Amino acid sequence: MVRWVPMESNPDVWNKFLKEMGVVSGWEFTDVYGLVPELLMMVPQPVAAVILLYPISENTEKLGVEKLAGNEEVSDKVFFMKQTVGNACGTVGILHSLLNNSDVISVGDTLNKFKTDCSSLDPMERARLLESSEVIATKHAAAASSGQTAAPSADEKVNLHFVAFVSVDGSLYELDGRKERAVNWGPCQGDELLTEAAQACQRYMACDPDEMRFTVVALSKVD
Repeated sequence: MVRWVPMESNPDVWNKFLKEMGVVSGWEFTDVYGLVPELLMMVPQPVAAVILLYPISENTEKLGVEKLAGNEEVSDKVFFMKQTVGNACGTVGILHSLLNNSDVISVGDTLNKFKTDCSSLDPMERARLLESSEVIATKHAAAASSGQTAAPSADEKVNLHFVAFVSVDGSLYELDGRKERAVNWGPCQGDELLTEAAQACQRYMACDPDEMRFTVVALSKVD
């Protein structure tokens, strides 16, 4: 398996990746400091995507299986890809966030071409295309090395995982490259995304209430 250096859950690192990829300024990742209404109100609006970092456990895996089996309806407007590159879940989460919002976010030539090249491919073939992309791999490595903490080696096993939540065609979708398809969490309009995604994140957090390694980041319009 091809393995990349894990990307730190740090909006500054992710925003550097956006800039490196040619994403037009105006949209940035920002920390979500809490999931209660008062703290959600602090997040810049509108929100195009929410990314959750969580520690994989038996309980979170059970929730994932439950939600995958609960609603098999997936809009053909959803962009979804599998993950075959080790430690690339942060980048896959960012790609899911951007490429499901490329109608409102100018994602740049590299990602526009990647999405076009993916248009006739299935989720696994899209993963292989990412695996072979030297441009995206290079940008990922540059961003991963710019974090506040020393980046672990590419061979280090990491038990933390990123998933993205987006609103597409009136539904909230969880996009996780480890799963066989996008997961439909139920009705969600674009202006409800932050609230609905926060509830989904709380479901994951409730799986392991004593666990402290949960992080939530939003992709927001900032100007």
